[in-house]
Amino acid sequence: MLLKRSLPRMRWKHWFKPWQQVDWLLFCLPVALTIFGGIMIRSTELNQGLADWWWHWLVGGIGLTIALFLARCRYEILIQWHWVTYTITNISLIAVMIAGQSAKGAQRWINIAGFNVQPSEFAKIGLIITLGVLLHKRTASSLDSVFRALAITAVPWGLVFLQPDLATSLVFGAIVLGMLYWANANPGWLILLISPVVAAILFSIPWPWQSPIVLFDQISLTPLGLVWSGAMGLLGFLTIPGRGYGIGGISAIIFNLFGGELGVFAWNHVLKEYQKDRLTVFVNPEHDPLGAGYHLIQSRIAIGAGEWWGWGLFRGPMTQLNFVPEQHTDFIFSAVGEEFGFIGCLVVLFVFCLTCYRLLHIAQTAKDNFGSLLAVGVLSMIVFQMIVNIGMTVGLAPIAGIPLPWMSYGRSAMLTNFIALGLVESVANFRQRQKY
Repeated sequence: MLLKRSLPRMRWKHWFKPWQQVDWLLFCLPVALTIFGGIMIRSTELNQGLADWWWHWLVGGIGLTIALFLARCRYEILIQWHWVTYTITNISLIAVMIAGQSAKGAQRWINIAGFNVQPSEFAKIGLIITLGVLLHKRTASSLDSVFRALAITAVPWGLVFLQPDLATSLVFGAIVLGMLYWANANPGWLILLISPVVAAILFSIPWPWQSPIVLFDQISLTPLGLVWSGAMGLLGFLTIPGRGYGIGGISAIIFNLFGGELGVFAWNHVLKEYQKDRLTVFVNPEHDPLGAGYHLIQSRIAIGAGEWWGWGLFRGPMTQLNFVPEQHTDFIFSAVGEEFGFIGCLVVLFVFCLTCYRLLHIAQTAKDNFGSLLAVGVLSMIVFQMIVNIGMTVGLAPIAGIPLPWMSYGRSAMLTNFIALGLVESVANFRQRQKY
């Protein structure tokens, strides 16, 4: 009798044994976001005559199945196949440029069996795996290792930027910086890496003068840009080896001067008009209220109209009357703000923060550097996308076209997030078990 009672219990234990060490809370939180995201997508499409919201749940279910499968596979296998993964990533990005489909001025999708697939989304996973292996074998404590990681990143980053997909290229940058920091890179080096971007902005601001100083009809200098370049020169002098000769300081100054001029050139000759509008409209959306600023203005009105508790599901006037364009994708958070109010927004933010905390915990408790770096790469990707997406809906960040993880409508993005989740759960599942 006792044996019969114990048999079912033993069977259930045997069934769940492959997932014995996974972080089930980390599994449940994204699933909850996916379910809630599908409901909000249904709300945004209710009066548009669209009925494809269920794809969000279907793709989420497929992604969850893949994540469960990956969680029971040893992630260390990827170390042997990282160059294959890197090669496939770059080939897929090249294939998009050759045979991809264009939409809204960008060539980012390729048709596979009737479905549009966005390889740049999956390229994030390929980059995380490749950098994880390289930094696992050799930490970022030396400049050689940092330059090697940047060189490996440059190829897929360049291919994505040429599509053009500025949003995903920014995510690549966040992933690289996060993983380099976790791999023991000097924080000063990371500041120097992003300093040319700041220089590019400052070299276009003539304040306190009326106009910049123009040299040779092409090179322009501004006080803010020069001060920033000098500060970066001091930082380079203090952090880059070769202090006795001042090589680090001189290199940092030249690097920022060149970055500033390159940024001005790119703004005037490379970036398309819609990309310029996305980067600048958040500063003053009322400058073009019926054009580039329309998305942001309507999004802020919708979120503000929700007040504390919101209008209720399917009752938000801005959402139901379709005042917010692309609300089911990039601006899904505005629907949350209108229909569930400030409290609903706080709950969504809390779920995201708890998800990121669990990712950080797994990174800290991984049994090796590779597993830890995988978790940090995924953490950097999720955090950056969350901050930029929510920031742009409330006017605190440029409209970069970055989806909100697990909530925005997007099949490739959904699968990418769940694949990343499965890799991190594999790290958690195969941690060394503590013995007492």
